[in-house]
Amino acid sequence: MNPISLFGIFAGVSLNAGAQLLLKAGTNAVGHFEFTRANILPIAFRLATQPPTIIGGFACYVISVVVWVVGLSRVDVSIAYPMLSLGYVVNAFAAGYPFGEVMSVQKLVGIGIVLLGVVVLARS
Repeated sequence: MNPISLFGIFAGVSLNAGAQLLLKAGTNAVGHFEFTRANILPIAFRLATQPPTIIGGFACYVISVVVWVVGLSRVDVSIAYPMLSLGYVVNAFAAGYPFGEVMSVQKLVGIGIVLLGVVVLARS
């Protein structure tokens, strides 16, 4: 995998991870909710009025799809797709500060396994 292809894959993964974090921030601002017939429109309105987070998250998703398609045009899907799991790693560490999520030993072991799997697949 050449550096430009690698950059494209990592950019797509990073944008996807950023989208997850922004969407989480937006839903945190709205609070816990359940969709029912009675509240679907009020909840949808509350989510839509969180532009910096919800709209930013959707924008990151759209851009990540474009970048991902470019990356897939240059890299075998059997190598590119496992790279998406790096998003788990990025989000596990990135969620600590803004959301107060704790990094336990069990999470670190899981992250290590994911990283090992990505390395093995990338070298094949």
